Amino acid sequence: MRVVFMGTPDFSVPALEKIAQKHQVAAVVTQQDRPKGRGHKMQFTPVKEKAIELDIPVFQPDRVRNSEFVDILKQLAPDVIVVIAFGQLLSKEILDLPKYGCINVHASLLPKYRGAAPIQWAVIDGEEFSGVTTMYMAEGLDTGDIIDKTIIRLDKKETGGSLFDKLSIKGGELILKTLEQLENNTVKRIPQNEEASTYAGKITKELGHIDFRKPAVEIERLIRGLNPWPSAFTFLDGKVLKIWDADVIDEPVKEEPGTICKKNKSLQVATGEGYLDIKELQLEGKKRMDVTSFLNGYQMHAVQLGE
Repeated sequence: MRVVFMGTPDFSVPALEKIAQKHQVAAVVTQQDRPKGRGHKMQFTPVKEKAIELDIPVFQPDRVRNSEFVDILKQLAPDVIVVIAFGQLLSKEILDLPKYGCINVHASLLPKYRGAAPIQWAVIDGEEFSGVTTMYMAEGLDTGDIIDKTIIRLDKKETGGSLFDKLSIKGGELILKTLEQLENNTVKRIPQNEEASTYAGKITKELGHIDFRKPAVEIERLIRGLNPWPSAFTFLDGKVLKIWDADVIDEPVKEEPGTICKKNKSLQVATGEGYLDIKELQLEGKKRMDVTSFLNGYQMHAVQLGE
């Protein structure tokens, strides 16, 4: 098949690689290069880097909906447009352009977790299962008919980062299967159940600010869901303290939420329900380290976190 591929971040790269092995990728469309780092040097998107490596033409329109770029798409004459974490909405004119339509790979089991951050929210909410879905794109946000799904079970210590990596690979595998179904005319369109839909809003840095009045199980999931970005954090002696890993101790709590209860070989903190046993952390200006190394090298003055 003749494919136009639209994607931007690391998540999209395995799918591009898989498609390029089996189909003709006429062009890659990705977001514009952006400055990054202290030197504000312009950096290619991960998808652009892979496309250059594969010798595929790259387009980076400011707005994909612009008539000038729509004309370019028409000239490319794709059989199908594959969209994975592209970052722009497509117009109806584009959706109707390819013979087989525009197919999206979404990192959730639709209709659950439509929107920008399905991976992190699946971990934060304590979901037992997640996965990837291929669907026909419609004008609404992640509302198109479902084509196929791949389901995986989340590990006990699943993080946003580990789930991202797993679903990225699964998305590449699933889109190949979906393209084969399209070619063979064996696709079954399954309308989404609107009543079962949920929305996964954007992740912000402030979301990571830990509220120790909440149960320890919820805080522990927040820590995992926001690892590696933007990370869960609190304050210790007036400095930002990022928490990268913790366990839950399910015991009755007598202390006020946020109280540091043990600080010898372990660092346990009272929460609204149970204790948070911190395993890995990073104080502002310091390296990420295990709690034993931290306690050996830091003299705490605070009796509570969050102050």
